[in-house]
Order: sequence, then structure tokens, then C-alpha cells
Amino acid sequence: MSVYVMLTTLTSEGRRTLKEKPERIKEVNQEVEKMGAKILQQYAVLGPYDFVNILDAPSNEVISKVAVELGSRGTIQTMTLPAVPISDFIQAVKR
Repeated sequence: MSVYVMLTTLTSEGRRTLKEKPERIKEVNQEVEKMGAKILQQYAVLGPYDFVNILDAPSNEVISKVAVELGSRGTIQTMTLPAVPISDFIQAVKR
């Protein structure tokens, strides 16, 4: 499994949905797990992004599916980044 950082920004529609039904976040988390990824950590943040999500997924294809599916709903925009553990990064640099 690989770790990914997904930065999300709410659209106007997403802000309306969140205001009307804040628990929708937990429902989406369950949907993400049904797509094959697992949310390890999730934070609401201030700044250019609204949420930082740390996910575990078996492949780039699975996380791509998650990003496309969530983005296609029109409630969020995503930026997904693969995360490399520091020890793996150091070993790669040494090679």
C-alpha cells in the first residue's frame, strides 16, 4: 500500500452541502473506503485548502479513481500527491 496526501478545496456547492449536513464528510469517507482506499488522517485547515487528507491506497490507479469520482460530484476540487516515507527517500537518494 502507498500513502497519498489529498488536498481538497470546497466549491460553492460543497460549502452549501457541508453547512446543511456536516456529517456528510464521514459518509464520503466510507465511500472512499468502498473504492479501495483508506483514510488514515483527515484535517480541516485554514488557507488555500479546506481539508488535508492522508490516505492509504494499493495503487496510483485506485487513488486516481477516488480523486476523479470525488471531483466529478462538483463539491470539491482535489490535488493528490504521493507521499514517500523519509527513510525510503533517504535510501533512494543514497543510491
